[in-house]
Amino acid sequence: MNLIAAVDRNWAIGKAGRELVNIPEDKKFFREETTGKVIVMGRKTFESLPGAMALAGRTNIVLSENPGFAPKNTIVCRSFEETKEELAKYPTEDIYIIGGGSIYKQFLSLCDTAHITKVDYKYDADTYFPNLDKLSEWEIKGTSEEKTYFDMIYEFVRYSRKK
Repeated sequence: MNLIAAVDRNWAIGKAGRELVNIPEDKKFFREETTGKVIVMGRKTFESLPGAMALAGRTNIVLSENPGFAPKNTIVCRSFEETKEELAKYPTEDIYIIGGGSIYKQFLSLCDTAHITKVDYKYDADTYFPNLDKLSEWEIKGTSEEKTYFDMIYEFVRYSRKK
């Protein structure tokens, strides 16, 4: 399974249910990586999507304990265990965990690849991704050249779980 996220210097990913940064090339990378695949997210992440609608061209799985939550074009799972059972139907390499913070933490141990866009800036945030640089079981397997978007500096980093 894969994780995919954009993080700042402190591995922050959001504030008040919103992404910290919007970089077009990062959005394009996300689209290219996940189209035709299975994406897994929590309810708050789903509600932050444009129009609070499922992302086209993907199997959208949303984890929510709210019994009344049933958006169109999604598979809603009510627990971590139920989500794992649903994910067993798909090839693991086609599964992408897309957030938010608690979903990343719950699924981290099941994933073996993380696609991280690292933004060289420290944002005011309330939601964080696990810091893979401090976890001994993860290592960097690939890094893009440094990129800029206006005054933002960022890079794409691929992490793999050590065998």
